[in-house]
Amino acid sequence: MSVIEIKDVTKIFGAYTKEVEELLHKNKTKNEILSETGSTVAVKSADLTIEKSEVFVVMGLSGSGKSTLIRLINRLIDPTTGDLMVKGKNVSKLSTSELREFRRENFSMVFQSFALFPFKTVLDNTAFGLEVRNVPKKERMEKAEHALKLVGLDGYKDQKPSQLSGGMQQRVGLARALANDTDILLMDEAFSALDPLIRKEMQNELLQLQQKMQKTIVFITHDLDEALSIGDRIALMKDGEIAQVGTPEEIVTNPANDYVKAFVKDIDRSKVLKVKHIMRPATPQENTDANPAIDSEDLLYKSYESFKNGITELTVKENDEVVGIVEFNKVFEVLAVGNEVEEDVR
Repeated sequence: MSVIEIKDVTKIFGAYTKEVEELLHKNKTKNEILSETGSTVAVKSADLTIEKSEVFVVMGLSGSGKSTLIRLINRLIDPTTGDLMVKGKNVSKLSTSELREFRRENFSMVFQSFALFPFKTVLDNTAFGLEVRNVPKKERMEKAEHALKLVGLDGYKDQKPSQLSGGMQQRVGLARALANDTDILLMDEAFSALDPLIRKEMQNELLQLQQKMQKTIVFITHDLDEALSIGDRIALMKDGEIAQVGTPEEIVTNPANDYVKAFVKDIDRSKVLKVKHIMRPATPQENTDANPAIDSEDLLYKSYESFKNGITELTVKENDEVVGIVEFNKVFEVLAVGNEVEEDVR
């Protein structure tokens, strides 16, 4: 079921004149329109559908329009043209008071800069969104403590942000979003300021939380490895336009154009694609217990050891339940490795 629908949305910073409109219809580039009119095309004719409980990643380089796009979803930035549908409601048409209430009930947001109050404790920072919504103090503190426990910070509730590491501060930002208990989580470069090891740890933690909480997550990043690691689907943007939308497997193995191809050409697919991206459904006739098991969230390189032992199929499990089969031939078809490596594994 679609939770978010972005329908032919364009955002122009500067005057939206007849000249700009005509240049857009002529498919002039962002730089050409800026040069001729002085107006900046931040997002151009975006069409996206985001499903319930999906981790949807929007990625691109600086200036691609990705951060503008996420702010259009909850109308922190108003669109120039087009419609934004959230849970069947046209957010573009809401009044100021309606929009404020709709945001409080449906959206939580996590920023790259953490956005924590330095004079508040970790617990008070976590409870802040609930405080704004006038949730009674006892209830909001209980919810905040539960959220801190989810992100592993229940022992730090009385500390100030300055007493925490960068990774811990970002956990507070995530806990604040979770405490609000909204269905939609918007994450704008949430892990980009973190060191690589802490960043990977936060990515894994987000995926573990997602398995339990099943939020609809829109995640912005400029890092392809991050996008491929956490996204159920990815939209890759360039100069305000969406270059391709697809699953990690589709983006890596079937790039839509030269721009996307250049992005993915140096990717080690075995350390990006997960087993779940290439598995097939198991049939009732198959004896799945006869195969070694592998987790659906495991990266493909983890299947190598089993295949070296002459196994041709692995049973894929999620939370100890069989969810599919991954085949030797499919792994190497997707990875597009040479015959020498394939023979060695056989």
